[in-house]
Amino acid sequence: MGALMPTDQMHKPERRPRRIPGGPASKLAARLLRFRRREEGNTTIEFVILFPIFIIIFMSCFELGMLMTRQVMLERALDLSVRDLRLGHWKPPTHDELKKALCDRAGVIPDCLNSMLIELQPVSKTTWTPLPPQATCVDKSAPIQPVTTFNGGNENQMMIVRACAVTKPWFVATALGLKLPLVDGENYAIVSSSAFVNEPGAGG
Repeated sequence: MGALMPTDQMHKPERRPRRIPGGPASKLAARLLRFRRREEGNTTIEFVILFPIFIIIFMSCFELGMLMTRQVMLERALDLSVRDLRLGHWKPPTHDELKKALCDRAGVIPDCLNSMLIELQPVSKTTWTPLPPQATCVDKSAPIQPVTTFNGGNENQMMIVRACAVTKPWFVATALGLKLPLVDGENYAIVSSSAFVNEPGAGG
């Protein structure tokens, strides 16, 4: 009897890929089946699904942060300028002087001198008529801008002042950018108001 062959040298039947008989439809089915079993590209699919969500959240947060920064800086600028008005540093106060002071102190409003309108008027102690509910803002789509009331009042008189600045959103296509009310189709308004009493010797 001959010597026995080692187990690892014994002939093993070769596995051949299963062939699906048929024409082009069967070949297409086989390719789809192999494609379904492949696992390459899993991370790419997750990235494609999640990346737009995170980038939209990031842009909305940035837009909200810029809006709040501009609002806070305009409020601060108006508070500082109201002190000059109250003490009569401008006699008489003018719209351009007050606007320049607001823009210099705000600092974060693009094209500020061409984007802001200011309303200033005394408040009657008999009628207590305030400013209109709707602020008067620059309309950059119109060739002629609206005229605002600007009256420095007299000494010891109660005054009310309101500033409106318009600016473009950074990211119009984000959820926040789409919901911002636009005054002229492109710019949203930032409004700040304050009240004060003219000191003796102040006013226009």
